[in-house]
Amino acid sequence: MVEKKRLVACAFTVLVAAFVVSCQTQATAERRLTAPLSVPEIRLNDIARYVSDDPAQALHLLEVYEIIYGSSSVTPPASDPDVRQRLDLMREEAVANLKTSQTAAIAENRWEDAASLARSLSRVGIAVESAGDEPHLLLKYARTQLDEGNNLQAFLAAARAHGLSPLTLEDARLFMERAVEVRQRRTAAFFLGIIEKMPGNRTAGIAAEHLTFARGRDTAADMIRGVATVWVDRGMRIQRGMGIPDIAVGSAFFIDASGLLITNYHVIASEVDPAFRGRSRLFVRMGDASSPRVPARVIGWDKAMDLALIQTSLTPQFVYSVVDWAQPMVGDPVQAIGSPLGLEKTVTQGIVSAVGRRFLQIGDVIQIDAAVNQGNSGGPVMDMSGRLVGVVFAGIPQFQGLNFAVPAQRLAAALPAMLAGGMAQRPWLGFALSETFTGGAEIIYVAPFTPAAEQQIQQGSRIKSINGEAVKAPQGSLIPALQDRLFPLRPGELVSLELEEPDGTVVERTIRLAQRPIIPMATAAHVDTRERIVAPLFGIILAPHPGTGFSPTFLVKRVVRGSVADEAGISEDDPLSIRGFQIFEDDGVALLDINIRKRRMGYMPAMMRLPALLDTPDTL
Repeated sequence: MVEKKRLVACAFTVLVAAFVVSCQTQATAERRLTAPLSVPEIRLNDIARYVSDDPAQALHLLEVYEIIYGSSSVTPPASDPDVRQRLDLMREEAVANLKTSQTAAIAENRWEDAASLARSLSRVGIAVESAGDEPHLLLKYARTQLDEGNNLQAFLAAARAHGLSPLTLEDARLFMERAVEVRQRRTAAFFLGIIEKMPGNRTAGIAAEHLTFARGRDTAADMIRGVATVWVDRGMRIQRGMGIPDIAVGSAFFIDASGLLITNYHVIASEVDPAFRGRSRLFVRMGDASSPRVPARVIGWDKAMDLALIQTSLTPQFVYSVVDWAQPMVGDPVQAIGSPLGLEKTVTQGIVSAVGRRFLQIGDVIQIDAAVNQGNSGGPVMDMSGRLVGVVFAGIPQFQGLNFAVPAQRLAAALPAMLAGGMAQRPWLGFALSETFTGGAEIIYVAPFTPAAEQQIQQGSRIKSINGEAVKAPQGSLIPALQDRLFPLRPGELVSLELEEPDGTVVERTIRLAQRPIIPMATAAHVDTRERIVAPLFGIILAPHPGTGFSPTFLVKRVVRGSVADEAGISEDDPLSIRGFQIFEDDGVALLDINIRKRRMGYMPAMMRLPALLDTPDTL
C-alpha cells in the first residue's frame, strides 16, 4: 500500500514538472517571436521605474526624453498619440507622488524636507499653498526647534524664512525673547531690528530690560570668551631619523550654548578624511597652556567651503550669532580673534582690503589685513559693533597682510547641511562657466554623466535665469551669485533654467540636481578627453585643425579671459597639439604639456607646460 502511494506521488510530480516545462517552453517561444523593444521604449520603461520611488528624477528624465525624441528629432516618437498619452500620464503621476511626499513630510513634522519638496513642485508650476510654501514651512520648522530647545537651528530657520517672507510681529518677538533668554545679544538685536522696521511703535510691549540688552554692545573682552584653541594630535612624524610630534593647531568659536563650534575643515581634516592613515585625536582648550584640553568630535564638514562644525562638552561663556552677520565694504575696520602660533586669545585689528576674491570652489571670500598667522585658522572676524563678518581660513606667510576669511553669510547658508551631520551634500548641475564682457555667464564646458549633459545643454549657451529670476551682479561677481542660488538647495531637487543657446534660441530646462563631487573637475578628468577638459582647467577651447604630425592638431578657438592660458599669452587661432596631461589629485594640480605655434610670435614652434588647480571656482 505504501509502495502504491509512493508511485502515485512520483507520477504526480512528473506530471507537474512536465506541465511547468511545457509552460516555460511556450513562454520562451512567445518571447523569441516578440519583436525587441526600441530604444525609446526602453527609455520609457526606465522612466516608469522612477515615477513612484523618485518622482523628481522621473520628471527630469521625461524632459530628457522630450529633448531627444521630441518634435525636433528626426523620428519623433513623442508625437505618437499613444506615446504622448503615456508621457502625460507618467508626468501627472510623478507630480502627484511629489505632492504626496510633501504631504507626508508635513504630517511627520519633517519641515525642511517639506520645504525642499515645495521648491521642486514650484519648479514644475504646481501651487503648494494647501500644503504650505517654503517660508511657511521654514517657520514651522523654526518653531518646532525652538520648542525642542535647539536654539541654533531655530534662529537659522527663522532668519531664512524672514529672507523669503517678512516675519510677523508675534514671530519676531518670540525669537527675540528666546535670544535674550539665552544671552545672545547680536541674535536678539537681529530680531529687534525686524520689529523696529515695522510701521508704528511695535516695541511698546517689549520689556525695557530686553530692549536694553538687545541694543547693547559686546566688547572684545566678552567675545574672547567664546573663542577656543583647536588641537589635533596626529601622533609622530619622522624627520631626519627622529620622531617629532605632529600637532595641528587652529582656532574655533562657539555658535551655540550646547557646545557647537565652527572651525576650518583643513584644521580637522585628519579626523574625517578616509585617505588619512594614522592616529588623529581632536581637542579644544579654552585658556592658556595650563588649561585642560577637552576632547571634541566633528559633527559635519564642508570641504568646498573649508568649514567644519565640531562639538565639545564645554559650556561657553559667550556665543557668536550666525544670523546677525555683516556684509562689509572695502575699507571697513574689522577685528580677528584666534590663537596664532598657539598664543591664545589674540585680538588683531585691520581693515577689509578687498571683497570678491575667488579662492574657494564655491562663492568668493573677503581679504583682510588684520594680522593673521598659523593657528588663526577657524577664528572669527567681526566688525566694530560685534557682528560676525567671516571665518579666517587662509593667509600667505611670505606676505604679511594678505589674509582671507569665508564670509559670514556663506557660513550661515552652509550650517544647515553641516548640522545634518557628516559631509555636507552640495548640489551640482554639471558645467563650468565664464563671465563674458557683457556681464553674462557662458557655459564653456559640460561634464559627462551629469544632469546638464543628460539634457544636452550646449557649450556656448548663456544662463538667462534660474528658477524664473534673472541673476544680476557686479562685474566679476556673477558666477558666485549664481552659485549662491544653488547653494542652499539639496541634491535631488528640481531647478528651472532659462538658457540662450549659441544660435540665439531661448530654451527652458527643468533639471534634477545631482550631488556635487568633492572636486568636480578631477572627477570629470577621469571620464572625459584631455582635449575637452582643458577648457575648464586651462581656459583653452579647441577646434579641430589639419596637422602634419602623428598626433592630432587643434586650433585655439577661444581663450577664456583671466585663465591660465590667457596669462600664458596663448591667443585665438594658435595651432597646438597636446603632448601630455597629468593629474595629481593629492596636490590638487593638473599639468598640460603642449606644442604650440603662437600667432603673436610669428608661428615659431615652442613647447609649454601649463599648471592649473583642479578645484576651479567657476563650476555650477
